[in-house]
Amino acid sequence: MSNTYPLVSAPGREWWRSAVIYQIYPRSFADGNGDGMGDLKGITERLPALQELGVDAVWFSPFFKSPQKDAGYDVSDYKDIDPLFGTLQDFDIMLAEATKLGLRVIVDLVPNHSSDQHPLFQAALKAGKGSPERDMYMFRDGKGKNGEVPPNNWESVFGGPAWTRITEPNGELGQWYLHIFDSSQPDFNWRNDKVAEEFDDILRFWLDRGVAGFRIDVAHGMIKADGLPDVAVNNSTMTGVEKESEEPHPFWGQDGVHAINHRFRKIMDEYEDRAMCAEAWLPTIDKMALWVRPGEYHQTFNFGFMSADWNKSEYKDIVDESMDAFNGVGAPSTWVLSNHDTIRHATRMAYKSVPKQGDGIGPDYEQPDEAKGQRVARAASTFMLGLPGSSYIYQGEELGLPENTTMAPEFRQDPTFFRTKGERVGRDGCRVPLPWDANEKAFGFNQTGEAWLPQPELYKTYARNQQRGVAGSTLELYKRLLKLRREYDLGNGELVWAPEHSGETSLAYINNGVLVLANFDGPAIALPKGELLATTQHDLSIEEVLEHDQVAWIKL
Repeated sequence: MSNTYPLVSAPGREWWRSAVIYQIYPRSFADGNGDGMGDLKGITERLPALQELGVDAVWFSPFFKSPQKDAGYDVSDYKDIDPLFGTLQDFDIMLAEATKLGLRVIVDLVPNHSSDQHPLFQAALKAGKGSPERDMYMFRDGKGKNGEVPPNNWESVFGGPAWTRITEPNGELGQWYLHIFDSSQPDFNWRNDKVAEEFDDILRFWLDRGVAGFRIDVAHGMIKADGLPDVAVNNSTMTGVEKESEEPHPFWGQDGVHAINHRFRKIMDEYEDRAMCAEAWLPTIDKMALWVRPGEYHQTFNFGFMSADWNKSEYKDIVDESMDAFNGVGAPSTWVLSNHDTIRHATRMAYKSVPKQGDGIGPDYEQPDEAKGQRVARAASTFMLGLPGSSYIYQGEELGLPENTTMAPEFRQDPTFFRTKGERVGRDGCRVPLPWDANEKAFGFNQTGEAWLPQPELYKTYARNQQRGVAGSTLELYKRLLKLRREYDLGNGELVWAPEHSGETSLAYINNGVLVLANFDGPAIALPKGELLATTQHDLSIEEVLEHDQVAWIKL
């Protein structure tokens, strides 16, 4: 593999190639009306904090009208705002404020499935077997003498069967419908052109409203294999396999999805300066890169980097693979360490191994080494933000926010928890409302003290007001890194490995004249001569040594 990786910027320097994009989980960012649920009013009031942080764009998890069976990823109306979060007028006000602050707004689109309360699904239930309405979804006859056996052996990502049997309009038990997630989330039939036309209209609705683009949920799941064959082994992860498999998975990463990618991209190209990012969990980096070939997505999340262990060999290998694969198709890599579906990296990195994606950590699991998690998470973030390409930040990680690993069962809301009878605690731990002010009710999430998920007491020490202006805090580290990233144009830079500055357990690269030096788990190392720009090791001077699990940025 190469030792030098220029960032591929054909045909130019579009914003999305180098942007730092901040994910807002609307339920948990800020609550403007005090009901315990985050909303657009609260978000609008807090946007200046994101401008101060130094990000370029904001990606919103879904705020569409929804029964909220899966925290808004079960959509009943793609062209309206759920009353929990406000109104379309509130959205327009938020968008105008974001634009004024120099922040682009990216919307989360959910095209794999809808809510079972969506008018299209309700029409399908009423219309009966073989109807055009039913062909909008994945209805099938059951097996067995009376159709009592599901059409195949697929299991839901959330646990339990991926099929639910309906009662037909005549009152008799009838067909089954597919739901790769919760039973309240029936999968669309993307082999039906009318489904595609429906989403053409939805894309244009939000683009006309002024959004900068979309994050596409479950982008790799919309096409299912012909004949819906059984799987050899059911696996609840979003790739469906533990490692690269010779046999394509029947509902993840099917080749037919690329035609949908092209269709979406054609619409995006009708508008100026817009971008879309795929949530595509594929088993290899090479396969992820196929999603950002010319004419498809602009970005796809680098989940390989997210899941890499904090050590020299894994980080070197994953960056090499990523730069080779993404450069090979003319796209930048899109780096990420946390999101709303995964254990926060400030907790995850305290462990040698954690439950698989989507399962979460609960009070019965070994509790994390908080200090280690903080140290390694800061180091990993500092390593990541120096890389060329685009980076995503999940709300709260700039505070070093850990997972809520002690949440009691009565507060759980993730469908995974209920569909597995508590065996898998699910994703609630990474979705807890943010702490803004240690001295306020709900730590400043609102003024009433209400919160849809409980905030652990330890969040008090991570509150934004406890860190703002405090040298060495995680918040000030992120602000410093993002300021330097912009000043030295690192997102549009060139990665050159620096073996002369690397050791047995340390790894260094140079990007636009900035040396990023990471010491993983070995003894302290001397710093090379230069100007110390930023470091995870508070009060470090260039004459001192870099300890383990620490990273420094040095101007050579």
